[in-house]
Amino acid sequence: MSKLVIVESPAKANTIKKYLGKDYDVVASKGHIRDLPAAKLSVDVKNGFAPKYALIKGKERLVKELQDKVAASDAVYLAADPDREGEAISWHLATVLGLDLKSKNRVTFNEITKTGIANGMAHPKQVNLDLVNAQQARRILDRLVGYRLSPFVSQKIRRGLSAGRVQSVAVRLIVDREEEINAFVPDEYWEIEAKLANAQRRTFTASLYADEKGKVKIANAEQAQGYLDRLEGAEYEVASVKKGTRKKNPSPPFITSTLQQEASRKLGFQAERTMRAAQELYEGVSVKDHGTLGLITYMRTDSLRISEEARAAGNQYITQAYGKEYLPEKPVYYKSRANAQDGHEAIRPSVPSITPEQVKGSLTSDQYKLYSLIWKRFIASLMASCVQNTVKAEIKASKPDSDEFCIFTAAGYSIKFDGFTRLYDLPEEETDKGALPEIKAQEKLKLRELNSAQHFTQPPARYTEASLIKELEENGVGRPSTYAAILSTIIKRGYVQRKQKQLVPTELGCATTGLLKEKFPKIVNTKFTAQMETNLDKVGCGEADYVKMLDEFYGDFEKTLDKAKAEMKNVKIQLEEDTTDIPCEKCGRMMVIKTGRYGRFLACPGYPECKNAKPLILNTGAKCPECGSDIIERKSKKGHVFYGCSSWPKCNFMSLSLIHISEPTRP
Repeated sequence: MSKLVIVESPAKANTIKKYLGKDYDVVASKGHIRDLPAAKLSVDVKNGFAPKYALIKGKERLVKELQDKVAASDAVYLAADPDREGEAISWHLATVLGLDLKSKNRVTFNEITKTGIANGMAHPKQVNLDLVNAQQARRILDRLVGYRLSPFVSQKIRRGLSAGRVQSVAVRLIVDREEEINAFVPDEYWEIEAKLANAQRRTFTASLYADEKGKVKIANAEQAQGYLDRLEGAEYEVASVKKGTRKKNPSPPFITSTLQQEASRKLGFQAERTMRAAQELYEGVSVKDHGTLGLITYMRTDSLRISEEARAAGNQYITQAYGKEYLPEKPVYYKSRANAQDGHEAIRPSVPSITPEQVKGSLTSDQYKLYSLIWKRFIASLMASCVQNTVKAEIKASKPDSDEFCIFTAAGYSIKFDGFTRLYDLPEEETDKGALPEIKAQEKLKLRELNSAQHFTQPPARYTEASLIKELEENGVGRPSTYAAILSTIIKRGYVQRKQKQLVPTELGCATTGLLKEKFPKIVNTKFTAQMETNLDKVGCGEADYVKMLDEFYGDFEKTLDKAKAEMKNVKIQLEEDTTDIPCEKCGRMMVIKTGRYGRFLACPGYPECKNAKPLILNTGAKCPECGSDIIERKSKKGHVFYGCSSWPKCNFMSLSLIHISEPTRP
């Protein structure tokens, strides 16, 4: 018999084909084969929001090849990724290729291993039309917002802008945080620390905590000096010592959002880079002594569930590598968030016994770093807690024959049992100061130093990719598969810039957000957007009708849009960043930045009286190390930024980063 299996990715197809054998032909659709055409709305609003799909340009030949293979096959299986998008791809394939949607021809693989593929092929099912409708609803919803709102924003702010449903909320979070920072008024406070020594001359630091009236808060230099004066000549004695133990529990295995956050913090990976490496690890790589296999389970998930087989394999590794004492007395089961779809397992190594070091030579640098992170996190999640010995001391400082006194506190810990921290470090926010020297109650201490230090309260930190993803997840905005795309989109469209690791709104982002907050408050409201996500989840579970959901949204949205158009009929928002300090050669006005079909350019604001325009050249301020000319920012045909010599083509120097450009070595 000839059996055809259709997946999305050629890499995934190659891996699966090796496991299924000669009776199966495995081919790739290379993602979606049809979509809503971009040139128009492609949604019939008046007839139940019916989408008008068409084959994606350039895929006509591929579809014809798939049709021929289907005609020559005895059985066809649709094996796209196990999520809404994969379900929609399978539905489009079935529709275009003439497959029976009532037939059990849909298979999914949580892991691309021999066992995972065998399990998937053994349990075929029908295409889940509820999941398909949820994906269609999201696609139509985003198209309605994008195609109706983008022209309005472009007309009022700048040509060529686009407004997205979820992306606009992400930009608002970043803009709101920037406004918080700008409005922040710091409060002054002071701290007083005493460096003390015990009888064995071991030193430690204690902080002023209270006086005879209660807890101390020092607001200015005068108050700080007052405490320093009253502590002049004071004697220090240990008032109490409290000892105990505490447990630090391991973190659960990764879900999509936590993987992106941890990869950002520990590896410096942007979300897009993380998901690209994770996709490669899932689809399969050629590993020495193991052949081709997927090293991790499916990486778009919000579930903390793991299979008992994986747990047993992980426990076996822990026992062999570290000993039975590193297993908890009872297995730990992590609970997923209340709104988790729980469609897949957590992200884990598909074969826990395969360590990162065993596959290092078979992986790229990114693949190895990410696999190592995933593997360690999973194994650590099964291990026993870290047990710490803790000590907290209160030290009384007072002068003889005086009723006044001050209380200093000092705390520390030492490791009693390292547990999971033998493999995986504690988060930075959970690490404390080291152990205190041995001290006893009523012990006299000697003062070595007494210092005061001025501090100011700090404004909230700007978002990083990691903290923004966490905020989106906690607010229910977006879903695991969308975070990387959200970040990529808002940066690419110029609403947000990366400055080092921080996300900073541009003036364009602030202006667009201000307009949307004023005229379309629901579109940039986190609670409203989160409710839309919940509604989409209900559609995916078969609990809601997506046409009714779209109708309820669109009626209100259309009225709001019409009102905004009427109120801003003759209004145009001018951005300061559009004006440059470059004078027009023809009339002397300061030229402005415009956006056209081929990107940004310089134009005279006196149009149509003055029609002068020229390319926009961004000078970096750096000098070419080859010839000494200015280094300018350039873009490749695919839109990637690089830096090159302004004297090109006479000088062909280029670099992907300004960091690597030094002063010229010759004139």
